[in-house]
Amino acid sequence: MSQAAIEFDVPVPMRDSVVLRADVYRPSGKGPWPVLVQRTPYDKTSPMASVVLDTLKAVRRGYIVVHQDTRGRFASDGAWLPWAHDHADGYDTVEWAANLPGSNGKVGMFGASYTGNTQWSAAVTQPPHLKAIAPQITWSKPEDGLFFRGGALEFGTNLWWTLSQAIAHYPKIATDPDELPAKLDVIVDDYDRITEATYWELPSGASPGVARTGLPDTGLERGLRDPASIAEARVAGRHGEVLVPSLNIAGWYDAFQQGTIDNYIAAREQGLTARLIVGPWEHRSAASVTPGHLGMVNYGLGSVALPTGDGTMTGVQLDWFDHFLAGHPANANHRSGVDIFVMGINQWRHEEQWPLARARSIEFFLHSGGYLSLAAPADEQATSTYDYDPADPVPTTGGAMIISSGFPAGPRDQQSVEARDDVLVFTTDPLTTDMEITGRIGATLFAATDGPSTDWVVRLCDVDEQGHSLNIVDGVTRVQTDNGRVDRIDIDLWSTSIVIKSGHRLRIQVTSSNFPRWDRNLNTGEDPMTATEHRIAHQTIYHDATHPSRITLPVVPAC
Repeated sequence: MSQAAIEFDVPVPMRDSVVLRADVYRPSGKGPWPVLVQRTPYDKTSPMASVVLDTLKAVRRGYIVVHQDTRGRFASDGAWLPWAHDHADGYDTVEWAANLPGSNGKVGMFGASYTGNTQWSAAVTQPPHLKAIAPQITWSKPEDGLFFRGGALEFGTNLWWTLSQAIAHYPKIATDPDELPAKLDVIVDDYDRITEATYWELPSGASPGVARTGLPDTGLERGLRDPASIAEARVAGRHGEVLVPSLNIAGWYDAFQQGTIDNYIAAREQGLTARLIVGPWEHRSAASVTPGHLGMVNYGLGSVALPTGDGTMTGVQLDWFDHFLAGHPANANHRSGVDIFVMGINQWRHEEQWPLARARSIEFFLHSGGYLSLAAPADEQATSTYDYDPADPVPTTGGAMIISSGFPAGPRDQQSVEARDDVLVFTTDPLTTDMEITGRIGATLFAATDGPSTDWVVRLCDVDEQGHSLNIVDGVTRVQTDNGRVDRIDIDLWSTSIVIKSGHRLRIQVTSSNFPRWDRNLNTGEDPMTATEHRIAHQTIYHDATHPSRITLPVVPAC
């Protein structure tokens, strides 16, 4: 195919008469062609729109490709409010696309993050002509990675994202040209000073930085004010309404890693065809799969070559759509299954299911003296203590996240974090054989604080022979409690697949903050929408026979 046609700003009428606009890329000839749709708030004309799937390659393959600005964004009319209209607008857009000149009536959707969620939002409404989706790096429960995590606020993502979108949105909504530079100056200053100033402003739940934009945030603050609004971005609980196959792509260090995995699991439980691919990527790299290096680890060039099709992100998706939309014969890549990149040995591996049936739950227990062991504690009473000061929180150092660029994601050396007085460290002896950990990880703490509320953060690390401590997974749980009461705290650390090499050690960090990724618990129990005063909390972790604090790992036996 040597020619293609592009139509810009094609009107797409919605059921409430609001007009959205799309750019339509079509092959030469009469077709009929299947249609691929991406609904984005990030500008349909931006190069970013083709990052997750190369538009020109798709057109050459015989697809009509549609990039649409979501409601209120860039060329589309209407008011911008994240998530609020994506169900109805998604349905209407799919049905409009199915009737484009040259369409064969079969529509697929693609995209990552927000544009991954727009796929699920359309799919649950069951548009008749939607035949397959390929959501990447997107969530399932907004309470688990998008707005909140374990009751804490996803503060770092919310403020950074809101400022970023405000900078792009002001030119669209400005009514006074003289006012625009002043408004941009404020937001650009907040953005540039986010690490040392804007992130530190209180209250966290009603961030002054967000307020100065005058625009919607991710939905976190709206969710605190109106919990019912959280359902607009929720996929969990609605998989039974989805009728189409899904190709789910995640990164081990992505902000929405567990949500993507959960979407795959739920689709399989509904009997739908679903595939899952998880690589050693963070949020920005997962969308394009370009690096072989993340954080302090080089995963090799093999990590950027996907294990199916031609190995490219575009090729894998087009292979998926070729069957469900273009009628090509099915092959192994159109059956349900899982492809995971096993870190540590840096190899792709195919699995028939997730979680792995052969994985065994192994518990490692916290002991006095900073020791981590398979042996359960026998002491009648044993504790470790530290003080947590919200004015001096533990700084975010790597992890599965997307926040300001001053806090890069991925595996990072934790030695500076572990040297702090407010971080407890528990470490095993060197392993005598390799240990594969593949699956979802959880921690159980028996803990007490001297105030009405606090946070508990647990992180799992891989410590090499030189003492470098690299984070693997972490999690947080926010508690409301009574002064001195010993509570059992369960913390979800999400999932991984990694081989800890012989001679390395496992390490657990226990602390009470990870800022600015998660907001600071001020230890007062007050509403985060209004709280500005804070106090130091005196923390106690119990690890005795009656209170066996521990981490539970899914260990895969050696073949």
